[in-house]
Amino acid sequence: MNKPQSFANHAQMVPGFHYITGPLTIVYLVWSLTRAFSARDLDSLHELVGAGALFGVYAFSRLFPLRAQDRIIRLEERLRLEKRLPADLAARIPELTERQLIALRFASDAELEPLVRDVLAGKFASGKAIKQSIRQWRPDHFRV
Repeated sequence: MNKPQSFANHAQMVPGFHYITGPLTIVYLVWSLTRAFSARDLDSLHELVGAGALFGVYAFSRLFPLRAQDRIIRLEERLRLEKRLPADLAARIPELTERQLIALRFASDAELEPLVRDVLAGKFASGKAIKQSIRQWRPDHFRV
């Protein structure tokens, strides 16, 4: 069973990806850069191109799914807000930014209306500030 989620523990880290593959990829890229500048031969340049490609694969293998996830969250939250908010606020859903919609997904239904009013009134400077203000956390265990 998943443990209760909150602002303090909602970030998901995958040890093999974040602590092993990522650092190794960066070390390999830096090593290849150093070698390319010191050796100045075709083999070291070839190595650098490979390291750059590997780093690109590493970076985009994380960025592409996150971008797709954000699009889905925006859609889900717009549908949720349309159902849960009174008509005056539902008409203002298009005013919410992507970051605001993504942060609001953690708000419980009970605190959604006042929180959206505060967001639209400009009371929060960032998505992080919105998430920190949530008292009844609505967990999201399906993130990538």
